[in-house]
Amino acid sequence: MNWIQQNTKYLTLFALALLMALTRSDHFGSAISLPDASLAVFYLAGIFTGGLMSFVLLLTEAALLDYIAITHWQVSDYCISPAYVFLIPTYAAMLFAGRWSAKYATLNAHDLSRQFAYLLVAGSIAFLISNGSFYLLSGKFPELSLIQYTQRVAKYYPAYISSTLIYSLAILFFTKLVHISRVKQVISTRA
Repeated sequence: MNWIQQNTKYLTLFALALLMALTRSDHFGSAISLPDASLAVFYLAGIFTGGLMSFVLLLTEAALLDYIAITHWQVSDYCISPAYVFLIPTYAAMLFAGRWSAKYATLNAHDLSRQFAYLLVAGSIAFLISNGSFYLLSGKFPELSLIQYTQRVAKYYPAYISSTLIYSLAILFFTKLVHISRVKQVISTRA
C-alpha cells in the first residue's frame, strides 16, 4: 500500500478544507468569486471521512475563516449575531446526511437518487436552521412577521441549495468515475 492510499482520509479532509477556504468569502458567488461550498464540504466530509474529528476541524476552520474575513478583509459582520452558533447544527445536519449517504457508493441511478435525496433534504434543513435562527435571534427583524420574512428569504433558497447540489454532485460523480477507472485498471492488470 502506497502513501496516498494510507493517507486518503487526511488528503480528502485537506482537499475539502481547501475548497471551503477558497469559497467561504461569498455566499452566492460573484464575477470574481465562487459561491460558498461550506454545506457541500460538510456533506462530503460525512461521506468520505465521517468522523467527529473532521466535523470539529472543519467547524473550527469555518469560524477562523469568518474571523479573518471580518477582521482583515473588510467583509461585513452583518451575519454575526447570537444566531451564529446555529451554524453548528446546520453543518451537523449536512455531515450526518453525508454519513447516511455513504452507503450508496455505486454509480447507478438508485444510489445516486438516494444521495441526491439525502443531500436535498439536509440542505433544506440546513437552510431552515441557519435562516430561521438568524430571523429569530439576530435582532435585525423586530418588525418583520414570519410571512414577510419567509417571502424575503425564499429568493435565497434556490441559490443556497443549488451551489450545494452542484459542488456535492460534481465531486461525488467525479470520485465514482475515478473509483470505476481504478477497478477497471486492477481488473485489466490481473487478466
